[in-house]
Amino acid sequence: MTLSPLQATYLTPDRATLTFALKGVIAMALALYIAMFLNLEHPYWAMVSAVFLQTRPESGMVLEKALCQIGGTLIGGVVGLVILQHFHASPLPALSSLALWVGINSTLSSMVRRVNFIYLFAMACVTPCIIILLVMAQPETVTSAAIFQIAQARTSEIIVGALCAMLVSFLLWPRRVLDGLFTQAQTVINQTMEYLSLELDPAGSHEARHERIDKILETLAMLNDDASAVVYEGPDGPGRSRAAIVISNRVLSLVATIQIFGRLQRNNPELVTGVLAELIDGLREAFTTISESEDFERCYNTAQAQRRKLLKFVNETTDVPPLELRLLRAAQEMVSDLVVVLRAFNAMKQGKDSLLKASSQLPYRDPLIGLTTGFRSFLVFSIGALLWTGTGSPAAIMLMILPVIYSIMFARLPPEGVREALWKVLIGVFIAIPVAIFFALGLLAQSSGDFEMLILVLAGPFFLGLMAISKQESLPYGIGFCIPFAVLVRPGNDMSSSFQVDFTLSNAFAIVVGVTVLYWVFKLFTGPGVSRVQWRLLNAMRRDIRRVGRHRSAKDWFNARMGDRLLRIANYEKGVKSEKRVVTDLGLTALNLGHSSLRLRALIRGAIDDEMLPLLDNWQEALATAFYNAAKGQTSPAFESACVKVLEELGTDENAAQYLPLIEGMFARMTITFERTAKMVVDARDK
Repeated sequence: MTLSPLQATYLTPDRATLTFALKGVIAMALALYIAMFLNLEHPYWAMVSAVFLQTRPESGMVLEKALCQIGGTLIGGVVGLVILQHFHASPLPALSSLALWVGINSTLSSMVRRVNFIYLFAMACVTPCIIILLVMAQPETVTSAAIFQIAQARTSEIIVGALCAMLVSFLLWPRRVLDGLFTQAQTVINQTMEYLSLELDPAGSHEARHERIDKILETLAMLNDDASAVVYEGPDGPGRSRAAIVISNRVLSLVATIQIFGRLQRNNPELVTGVLAELIDGLREAFTTISESEDFERCYNTAQAQRRKLLKFVNETTDVPPLELRLLRAAQEMVSDLVVVLRAFNAMKQGKDSLLKASSQLPYRDPLIGLTTGFRSFLVFSIGALLWTGTGSPAAIMLMILPVIYSIMFARLPPEGVREALWKVLIGVFIAIPVAIFFALGLLAQSSGDFEMLILVLAGPFFLGLMAISKQESLPYGIGFCIPFAVLVRPGNDMSSSFQVDFTLSNAFAIVVGVTVLYWVFKLFTGPGVSRVQWRLLNAMRRDIRRVGRHRSAKDWFNARMGDRLLRIANYEKGVKSEKRVVTDLGLTALNLGHSSLRLRALIRGAIDDEMLPLLDNWQEALATAFYNAAKGQTSPAFESACVKVLEELGTDENAAQYLPLIEGMFARMTITFERTAKMVVDARDK
């Protein structure tokens, strides 16, 4: 019988899961003890803060997340004080300012890709909510000193939780980002070699190729995220981070170049002559050898041998057609990129300070998606504010805090993923309510009130909740349980309000209503449709192709931008039959075209003068337009005209004449690509 991820977590837990949960309980207990020792008003917020840092337990990741959480908390504390200073006596302007701040931070959080940076915006958003709402809940006690004291207490509680989680992560059973980084780097290299070999295999299926590219893009995203956190793990951290980014960047170069050979072999087999067939067989054999070996020296020697073979092949081969010459050069560049990838992996593994550098992946920033995300958080907060002002119930404050946290945490998931995650959160909430009321508060009401007894009662439920957080698939269940459980029990020096059944039930009802409202807001306001987002992504790729020649480190710049774009496109088409994944193929075509244009510029850079640069820029514009037209199923005669003009201009220059056969081959290959792409789009549209 196959167990679900949640069932497997509890019925067959591994050592990592149990260690993770134990460390989490210790961190939360330490945070609660220190907050109570400092006599902070709401120590349970320190526990909630510690929960958030448990989602990735590696030392470097926890340190980066703690810094982001503390930074966001301090920013939020300042904003809360500024709003209270001007509007403490005017609830409507204060809540309106707070709603606007929530919307702005939620919008900005959608513009970043790294989870830790999203936490920064989440804490900058939630901290002033906690400060302002708790102050306004007791307007009769509002003074400048009281406002500052509440702001200091809320900020201190969150910082205490972050620091305790960080301390436990470093001292008890420490796990390093570096260990996962090695695994991810090795995995993505093997995945890439398998993909390259599959592209060159005439018997390879379209579905298998898409399956491989999905895995590569997902692993690259994780590799880039972890590369930012490994810098905190010792003096070798920055060098290893640079090496990981080089691997990520050059893998995209390999994926871009292999498209030339794979698509030519599948769509124009008559052009694959004996020389090309021998070349492709040699490359496939080398890629297969590297993917199956774990010996770095063997892999590196295989790549270097293939590099020398290609160099000799190019130097000794004469009187070959332009297209064939172009493919030989492309193969040479591809193997050179492979050698760089292997060097970077070796540098990362040995902790060497590699001189190789590249640009890390940049998030795709779509203002339309950002505004949708901000509006949803703004709307959820506003609904909570209306219910609070209408009822006057202190419990309604939770309508404006927890839903906002969940809204920012899950905003980057696709619509279906968000609704599924929020449903799991809601299940966690429904489990937390009876456990908090009948188990935790029931036992604590009969206890002596000692801290030891408090921890004994809380440890079990938190341990089980943290076990769910340890796995990505069950994380929403754990988040949905642990945070409401802490808020409902409200452990601290004074728990009199927690033992008031009506107050606890009101809080529970407010949490359920808040998460339910958030679920329906995400369901009703899904944002731009999939088709629209895909076309906006393709348009962004067109702009990148048009602008790629203007940058000094153009190859790195282009790869850094294309990584997240390709991942988003692939995610939108997951679950779709492989023959209908046209947009993913278009994204890979854009990646290939950008690299091809860079090869053209590198080839003739020393042979052209400044007067020809405008002509080359016009050709680049025509290339970008031809790609976009092909995505619509249309041809582009203007691109062919631009190619003719470039060839005519180069033909008048003696220095550039030697490159004409190679450039003709490039243009011929691009023309074939556009014709094939347009036909693919038309055929998919007719199905």
